[in-house]
Amino acid sequence: MSDRQLTIAIDAMGGEQSPYKTLKGSEIFLQNNQQVNLIFFGNEHNIKDVIRAHKLKLSNYDIVNCTENVSDEDKPNTILRSRKESSIYKGLTYVRDNPGSGFISAGNTAALMILSRLILGMINGIDRPAICSDIPNKKSFSLMLDLGANVQVEPSNLFQFALMGYSYFSIIDPNRVPKIGIINIGTENNKGLEFLQEAHDLISDSFLKNNFVGFVEPNKITAGECDILLSDGFTGNIILKTAEGLSEFITSNLKDIFKKSFKNNLAFKLLENDLKVFKDQINPEKYNGATLIGLNGISIKSHGSASPFAFNCAIKKCFDFIDNDLNQQIINNFKNL
Repeated sequence: MSDRQLTIAIDAMGGEQSPYKTLKGSEIFLQNNQQVNLIFFGNEHNIKDVIRAHKLKLSNYDIVNCTENVSDEDKPNTILRSRKESSIYKGLTYVRDNPGSGFISAGNTAALMILSRLILGMINGIDRPAICSDIPNKKSFSLMLDLGANVQVEPSNLFQFALMGYSYFSIIDPNRVPKIGIINIGTENNKGLEFLQEAHDLISDSFLKNNFVGFVEPNKITAGECDILLSDGFTGNIILKTAEGLSEFITSNLKDIFKKSFKNNLAFKLLENDLKVFKDQINPEKYNGATLIGLNGISIKSHGSASPFAFNCAIKKCFDFIDNDLNQQIINNFKNL
């Protein structure tokens, strides 16, 4: 970890319950990271009102007033032509002009992808960025991409995702030789859509062939048998949101079971520490914050419905990316592949 002061640009207006959610999440983050400088992009009057009304304890921050906002209904043409005064546009422009900074938004995913690509630019050789995040498994964690940036992809895009995932993984876990797999409805080579089979052939014919395990069924994602999981953004996003829903279903039902009787409550007391570890392992809030990998800059996507605690986790991820210069390492690794 470096001693240099780092700056994180935050879209204060994006997502549900903002700007309160983003500001409260920032307060939680700053409790243990007071050396970090935050810049909030959004409606200055609204931001100040929320800080004052909720008596938020924020330090080392600035506000950049933005007169426009990107809505979930905005189409790509509107985003490109008419949102230059928005919090996403201004925040990304700041990151482009200030190396060593990063940007976080819980707002419109399409807008974040389009404007990140436009303003920050792409790594040479990469056509599209992919939303990439770590997901828990029985052994440790896996990287999964794409989680929603690209609804439709070409076989070449999946091959590029494999290259980026491999490059990223070699930095964050250099002691593990990663296994790469494509999420599909079956493991047989003739299963699934044509673009998946073509992507399978591209990876099999590349230098990644010794790392490639082929197709992986969704029920094996948490088994820890594969370290880098590839999919189109539509499939990846559905898997992610289904997993989050199941996690909430399991934990809430366990809570109800242990409240049913005195005997069950006693059992809870005996298992309390183990249950806390289990809940933490599958808690989706802990994993909030996914990087748009493939860019010439740091752009992090938070869930739109993230809680303040979850948004704080996204800020932590952005901080780690900047502090360890991970994006430049990914770029350098990719160039050397």
